[in-house]
Amino acid sequence: MSINTTVIGSPLAGTSVLFSILDVLASVGRDWEMLHGMPAQVPGFQVSFRTIDGAPYWDVNGRKITPDAMLDERPEPDVIIVPDLHFDPNGGFPEDHRKIADWIAAAHERGAIVTSVCSGAVLLGAAGLLDGKEATTHWGYAEMLGRNFPDVKVCRERVLVPAGEGHRVVTAGGVSAWADLMLYLIARYAGADEARRIAKIYLIDPHSEGQLTYASLTSGRSHDDQLIADAQVWAAQNYDAPSPVTAMADRAQMTERGFLRRFKKATGQAPTEYIQTLRIEEAKQLLETTAMPIEEIATEIGYSEPSSFRSAFRKRVGVSASAYRRKWQALAPIEK
Repeated sequence: MSINTTVIGSPLAGTSVLFSILDVLASVGRDWEMLHGMPAQVPGFQVSFRTIDGAPYWDVNGRKITPDAMLDERPEPDVIIVPDLHFDPNGGFPEDHRKIADWIAAAHERGAIVTSVCSGAVLLGAAGLLDGKEATTHWGYAEMLGRNFPDVKVCRERVLVPAGEGHRVVTAGGVSAWADLMLYLIARYAGADEARRIAKIYLIDPHSEGQLTYASLTSGRSHDDQLIADAQVWAAQNYDAPSPVTAMADRAQMTERGFLRRFKKATGQAPTEYIQTLRIEEAKQLLETTAMPIEEIATEIGYSEPSSFRSAFRKRVGVSASAYRRKWQALAPIEK
């Protein structure tokens, strides 16, 4: 039995993720067999690429895209996949996608499992499917998802979050988490063995360490509080100072308690958290681009104890400082 799967397109959808999903699901029961001289199996997924009106469109990357059908056409989907959407994370939900969100909500009510990749989780939020549930999205959209849909428990660090009764809502993190979602769906409907075969064919390696190792920790909400913006500029240059929060409050001519409340209201973070974030982000850059010993990096960014730095780094990034260095130096080996 094939699983009727609808992949939703729109002018905001990226090109590569959309067609990668279509390619991978089409290969289930076919490509491993071809490579091993065996007859093809019944396709595991019947995949249809659909839009609200079924008309060709130009996508965000300037490619002319031709869908297979309209969303309302039959057959009804068993599974719905929303790929990444390109819109400003500092804004609100793109209202021109409201009809798609309403269609998703109705399809879920009729029994469809609804999934998303990256910023596509915002569409699930608008459909009301994430209220009271855990969900993930691209680290750059996590704050926006929580701000627009406050009943969602945003798990910024996770790559894949099945949620709700029967796990009928599944969100995947950053853009490349489309692959983790595909392996999950293939394992769920075609079995773990088939998921392993597809992973081997496409050289897919699940992001088992989470997505914090990819995140820019300083991404966050924009605001119009000039006093706090000035404090942030000062902090970016003086995060290694012995008592930076006290210094920021003094510069703002405020009590520390008053400054804390105002800073958190503007940024969503306490000043101490913000300073820690700046320090860890600088440490990431030093680990990626220099051969400086970890103990020296800790001192450079304002930690008196290397053990405190190591603990703070693992908490915010999800891996040890040494593991982070190995991961990213593989892309750009340091010249010694």
